[in-house]
This record gives sequence, structure tokens and C-alpha cells, in this order.
Amino acid sequence: MNSLNRVQLIGNVTREPELQHTKAGQPVTTIGVATNRNWTDGNGTRHDDVEFHNVVCWGRLAEIACTLLRKGAKVFFSGRLQTRSWVDDGGVKHFRTEIIAEDMISLTPKGYTGHESGFDGHAEPTSQNYDAEGGEASEIEGHYGEEDDGIDI
Repeated sequence: MNSLNRVQLIGNVTREPELQHTKAGQPVTTIGVATNRNWTDGNGTRHDDVEFHNVVCWGRLAEIACTLLRKGAKVFFSGRLQTRSWVDDGGVKHFRTEIIAEDMISLTPKGYTGHESGFDGHAEPTSQNYDAEGGEASEIEGHYGEEDDGIDI
């Protein structure tokens, strides 16, 4: 029987994306994304939970994400979960579960700069779209294609 490793999330970018490169020259960025969950318990008390996720983008998707996304921007990511481990200088083993992005849709209107003074709330949605090679792609606004993520960080 086959298995499924698929993640889809909509949330807000928690920090400015920063483009880095592997030793082999492959572009990569890790983007912090926060998702919210609200519910009311049996006593009528409202509760709010926030989850923080690390989303890794590779190749052209990493470059596009760093160009378009800003702290506070609303974004959709689709991808898969991957857990990596490492041993620090003190001999302690660490684990980190990340979302390896395969698709991204910017849900923030065009003109959003990540600063309130730069966005008047009346901008039109993003109208340009790029495929994985950076050329104009389909008419789905802000949608970006699958990337190869076979290079270790």
C-alpha cells in the first residue's frame, strides 16, 4: 500500500525571507510561517492557538519567494514533511521537521511591502505569475511550480 506525505497550509510570513546558497550553488531559503486556530470551548470561552512552521524553498522557487514575500504577507504553501537531524558541537543530537515546498501562492495583494505605510489596503491582487524557470506561467495568480529539492542544506 502506498503512503502519502502532503502538507498544505495558509498562514502569515513571520520574518523576512533570506536567500542563501548551498556549497554547490543551489538557491535555498527557509521561511517562517504562522498559522492560527480559533475555537470556543463548552463554557463559551474563546481560545486562540498559533503554530509556527519552517518552510524550505529550493531553486527558482526560493528566489521568487524571497522577491515576493515579506514579513506579515499571507501565503499558501503545498509540499511535504521532512525531518533532518544533526549533532551539535556539544554532542547533542537535534531534530527539525520542515515543510519542503513544491508550490507557493502569494495571497497578499500587489503593493504590500510588509510595512503598514506601504500598503493602503486597496491594492489589486498579484497579477504576475512565474513558472519554475522564472518565465510567465498560467493565469493562476501568484502560483509557482514544483522544484527539485535533492540537495542537502
